[in-house]
Amino acid sequence: MGNKKVIAFYLPQFHTIPENDKCWGEGFTEWTNTKKAVPLFEWHEQPKIPLDQNYYDLSDVNVMIKQAETAKAYGLYGFCYYHYWFKNGKKLLEKPVEQMLEDPGVDIPFCLCWANENWTRNWDGGNREIIVEQDYGQQDEWKKHFDYLLRFFKDKRYIVVDNRPLLIIYRPELIPCFNEMMKLFRESAIEAGFDGLIIASQFPEIIFSEERSDYDIDHFIKFQPGMSWWTRNESIKKSSLKERLKRLLKRSKIVREWVKKHKNKTEKNTLKNKKELQIFEYDELWDIILHKEPFSEKMISGGFTGWDNTARNKNGTIVKGSTPEKFGRYFSQLLEKNSALDMVFVNAWNEWAEGAYLEPDERYGYAYLEELKNAIMKDH
Repeated sequence: MGNKKVIAFYLPQFHTIPENDKCWGEGFTEWTNTKKAVPLFEWHEQPKIPLDQNYYDLSDVNVMIKQAETAKAYGLYGFCYYHYWFKNGKKLLEKPVEQMLEDPGVDIPFCLCWANENWTRNWDGGNREIIVEQDYGQQDEWKKHFDYLLRFFKDKRYIVVDNRPLLIIYRPELIPCFNEMMKLFRESAIEAGFDGLIIASQFPEIIFSEERSDYDIDHFIKFQPGMSWWTRNESIKKSSLKERLKRLLKRSKIVREWVKKHKNKTEKNTLKNKKELQIFEYDELWDIILHKEPFSEKMISGGFTGWDNTARNKNGTIVKGSTPEKFGRYFSQLLEKNSALDMVFVNAWNEWAEGAYLEPDERYGYAYLEELKNAIMKDH
């Protein structure tokens, strides 16, 4: 029950790459999205500003060294870096993880999550124009990918359980050749001296799929707040008509209140999109996480600090009411529950444009990290 290893998802999009420069304009990084956010209504906390306006650049490995030191000082076990691999071995945003691999100064356990979707323009709520297409190829392509991953698996900092490296796949259901690919990955890991791999999925859709057992997956991460949204929606599907109407009325009341307060020019510009915004309550989603989500010995628990992706997506989703104190209280309760591999994932270390981050900001300072540390200390 105790001594959980807490791992934070980590976004590497805080340095420039040619593909983003071409699509979004020269100098684009995740900070570009973060800085452009505006409050849409009275209680809306935007923009998110890092403490001391520390708009860092991950092309500097010293930033990653400092992040690792900070994370460990507040009890975090490790990072899960997003990994972007496309057709013919094309990589995106690989510089931070590759320079981390070469520099032992980034002294923290880590694993990789293959973000296996197409690279598209949908972040701004516009069209889904494909910038870089995802194509999984044949066995020679899979082997090339594995050989690249093997460099990380062999690093002494990589998270390995029972001589099996942990590899996370964001959306296995998008890979038509998933089982065949994972078979090759597992066999290749054994040839490399491991006892296989631990394959985990991240996106919650597969957990609710009737075909879940057909996939060669060892564990399912309850990625938050997405998992709580899916659980909530599944509950609504199964509820009576009367209960559904109550939920709809509650949601519409929030929207009506929003429209009533919708007065200034900044808000006026977004009025046409208000019906497409989704607003959830932080307390409600954490209640689902703690008491209503499905459980099995294959599932790894997850939590989140907050959520507001309107900086990225004009038609986004906002979770209202998050505070460091609430996060600490709820996360402490989460750590008391059983979780596969004795791991718990948190969203996220630095998803600034999605409002999901542990890093210190101007509003709360180090409060989220302090609450994380207190929760972990109670667990230990």
